[in-house]
Formats: sequence, structure tokens, C-alpha cells
Amino acid sequence: MSQLGDSRRQRPFILASASPRRATLLREYDYEFEIVEAPVEEPARLADATTPAELAEGLSHFKARAVAEGFERGVVLGADTVAALGGTIFGKPTGVEDARRILQSLSGTRHDVITGVTLLDAESGKREIRHARTGVVMKPLTDRQLDDYLATGAWQGKAGAYGIQDSGDAFVKRIEGSFTNVVGLPMELLTSMLDEWEIKPRLADADRDSDCDG
Repeated sequence: MSQLGDSRRQRPFILASASPRRATLLREYDYEFEIVEAPVEEPARLADATTPAELAEGLSHFKARAVAEGFERGVVLGADTVAALGGTIFGKPTGVEDARRILQSLSGTRHDVITGVTLLDAESGKREIRHARTGVVMKPLTDRQLDDYLATGAWQGKAGAYGIQDSGDAFVKRIEGSFTNVVGLPMELLTSMLDEWEIKPRLADADRDSDCDG
């Protein structure tokens, strides 16, 4: 194997998030990575973000940059997800009543779930910032459904106050686009970005080693 190949393999890949859902997705796609939560709290809004996509991208870059400052080298992945209905942006609920307000607003609507994704090289400062958008059609929710769901606490830490990968999927009539984007990390987009940055799943590394050995 070439020294260039060794260098690529040794470059750390860091997930700038404590989200178990994002970590699970990366593991399911067989990426090897470290988890480092951003050392500073993210702002609720960014002054220069005028659209939901700009907000999601800006917050993903904020997280990646905050973590990258603690590393001399490595590629940092930052991600942030918001839900949007028209011009209204819904992030993570601040409490149970805020979660109720959000779900009542989204009930019976077609809304967008947008995830901003940032890759940032800690050594060179090179960065790539993109986003994915998925349409979600939600069923009308009854007060009983809302009360039962809110009592589970599953809304905590989730943009739009629901998680499609858990009991929140009972609220969703259909999705239009990437399922993993609604979970919190658009893997179709991300795998393409990582491939361009020469960050491969472990299986791909094993195949490359086999080719070199042969």
C-alpha cells in the first residue's frame, strides 16, 4: 500500500454530535469514527440565516467548527436538522408544552425536514457545506395521540418534536425523499460527500487492501 493510502486511513473522522441516531446511521454504513460533542451550546438561530436550509447549514458548520478547533488534523462532520412549514422553522422543543405546540402546528400538514451537513478539515480549513430536504406528510393528530406521545418523552432532542425511527412514525402518512434525512443524517448525500473526501467505509478499505495485496 502507498504512503498516501496510509495517510488517508490515519486521518481521524470525527462526528461533532452526541446524537445516538446519527452515530447509529454511520455505524450501519460501516464508517469508523470518533464522537466529540461541540464544547459550546449551539444558538437557536443565526443572524445571517434567512431560510430553513441556510439555518440548518449554518448550524452544522457551527458544530463542525467548534469541534475542529480542538484537533490538529482530521475531518469533522457537523449536522443539524430542522423542520419547516412555510416560513416557520421548528427546531428541538424546549419543553413538553413547546413540543405540543410544534406537533399541533405540523399535524395534518406536508412539511419539510432539512438537514445541513458540513465536512471540515481541521488541518487545512477546507470545508464543504450542503443540505438535504425531505417532504413529510403528517396525519392529523388527536389530542389523545398527542398526550400519549408527549408522555413518553420521545420528543426530546428531536427537530419537529418527533422521530420517524421511533413511535413518531405512527404520525407520518408518507415521506417524499430520504428517510435517513428525517432520522437526522442524509446518508445518500453524505456517502457521496465522504467518498469525494476519500473517507471510506471499513468494507471498502478492506477491499482496497485486498486489491493492493494482489
